[in-house]
Amino acid sequence: MSAPRRTVAAPVEDLAALRPASESAGSAMGATTGTARGATAGTRRAGVASSFMASGLGIALFSSAVFGVSGSFAKALLETGWTPGAAVTGRLTGAALILAVPAIPALRGRWHQLKDNWLTILLFGVIGVAACQLFYFNAVARLSVGVALLLEYLAPVIIVLWLWAASRKRPRPLTIAGTLLSLGGLVLVLDLTGAVKIDLIGVLWGIAAAVCLAIYFFITAKENDTLPPIVLASGGLMVGAVVMWLAAATGLVPMSFGTADTRLGPWITPWWVALGGLVVLATVLAYVSGIVAARALGSKVASFVSLTEVLFAVIWAWLLLGELPGTIQLLGGLLIVGGVVLVRLDELRAAPLPAPLDHANDVEPVP
Repeated sequence: MSAPRRTVAAPVEDLAALRPASESAGSAMGATTGTARGATAGTRRAGVASSFMASGLGIALFSSAVFGVSGSFAKALLETGWTPGAAVTGRLTGAALILAVPAIPALRGRWHQLKDNWLTILLFGVIGVAACQLFYFNAVARLSVGVALLLEYLAPVIIVLWLWAASRKRPRPLTIAGTLLSLGGLVLVLDLTGAVKIDLIGVLWGIAAAVCLAIYFFITAKENDTLPPIVLASGGLMVGAVVMWLAAATGLVPMSFGTADTRLGPWITPWWVALGGLVVLATVLAYVSGIVAARALGSKVASFVSLTEVLFAVIWAWLLLGELPGTIQLLGGLLIVGGVVLVRLDELRAAPLPAPLDHANDVEPVP
């Protein structure tokens, strides 16, 4: 899923400007030699950049793969008696404590940034983490993992429709085409005429997760660029964990844990294996690898690669839970993802110049 953008890597031009001026001084022969060397160095840098892009692509795919397994681990717990609230709370609490380890050194000497960005952290934790994930897990409890995630992926379409209604300004043709394509995909995903009936409550939970994600994007669209992404991730997870514990203490969210063994594919495992996978793989490693990938690829490219999360989620659910959406639903999923791609392509075409945030780090709402 997509997220607020954070710039942490200086552009190549800025790094070049930091070199001492004496490096560019010298005789004409030295300048000629320097030019030749510069060309060679430029070629080397291009090769390094290409390699970095390739490695960034691999890391981005890894991030999507581990993000995609969250629904399968969560459903394994839900099937043994855990409530969605308990699974969310366990995931957020464990991940927040682990990510606090690198987040604290990142804030050394600039703790004031927490005060300057408290509203962003609060909104990220409440909307992008706690609410979005709780709604998604409730959808997973009633629907297949793939269908639940596809419903959440309707967030960009909701944003387009809302802006259209609020501004009364018709979107560009490519955006309209993408929106219609995704809505058509939604009809197929619901498979209203199929033999297997879709749980309406589960669909509403999935759409609620999409609405929550859309609201989150609106809120963070104008946030500043001063807070390190690892700090935002850790802070948001902490806020989300506190919100979930408070909701449980007040009885707003049912909280039921269990110690029964879970089934993951052909294996029967202790409950802590699924919870550990949910915390370490699907949250900690997913966030860290996503940050590294966005630094290498830029936020726009990374956001496109993140669309593979749906594919990975379906594969994981098939391998670990034996779930596989029907042919019509898979076709609908392709249409939804295709529609989102068209909307994002239209955004790229409309952007006049690459912004500094193109090299930012994405911090995603937890799926």
